[in-house]
Amino acid sequence: MSGRRIGFWYRMAAVLCKPPLVVLFKRDWHGMEHIPADGGFITAINHNSYLDPLSYAHFQYNTGRVPRFLAKAALFRGGFVGTMLRGTGQIPVYRESTDAANAFRSAVDAINKGECVAFYPEGTLTRDPDMWPMRGKTGAARVALLTKAPVIPVAQWGANEAVPPYAKEKRVRLFPRKTLKVHAGPPVDLSEFYGQEPTAEVLRAATDTIMDAITELLSEVRGQSAPVQRYDRPTRNGTDGPPLPLADEESK
Repeated sequence: MSGRRIGFWYRMAAVLCKPPLVVLFKRDWHGMEHIPADGGFITAINHNSYLDPLSYAHFQYNTGRVPRFLAKAALFRGGFVGTMLRGTGQIPVYRESTDAANAFRSAVDAINKGECVAFYPEGTLTRDPDMWPMRGKTGAARVALLTKAPVIPVAQWGANEAVPPYAKEKRVRLFPRKTLKVHAGPPVDLSEFYGQEPTAEVLRAATDTIMDAITELLSEVRGQSAPVQRYDRPTRNGTDGPPLPLADEESK
């Protein structure tokens, strides 16, 4: 089945957002050929700036396959933002839900209808001091194993230079003109996990495989080697969790 038609609201969003992005930023885009021409699929993207959803959406909009993002349900409740989110078919996430499968039911339905669902597996802006991807949450892997849809890794860099995450000074740094780099890679091979019971261990391994693909792409984009240990979020008591080995390090 072909992907969702772009529709009025997505075109309006493009009319509003594309001109300033084109004027204010340079672009370094690679890997559009990896975005499927039709059928449902998942994109999994690193997150290092409040600007990067616009940067990534611009990239994918130009492929003709528009993404559906998962966003906090509270954003859908009213006002212009809520109208745009509903009109463009974004997916509300009810974080109070304790049933992860139900929380992502709309994502599964969208993929089964031939659409693209975009995940930020980290779940928030990276807190890694050098802005490498953190340990991912398992939602993207859960949906991927339920649907067997292709998972396209996407690495972004440059938006963080214009709108740094967690900056003490809340200002946009537009000059000198920044380059928004968006690179998509080939589908992540998750076939070894198909048919297995989706236990916590299986979902964690599949998630690590996805995060490894994103990190490898980002290493190419940045021209730097990624750390051998992946940063983990603070635990509930406020302390940092231990760094986690990357999957390829665990296998050595």
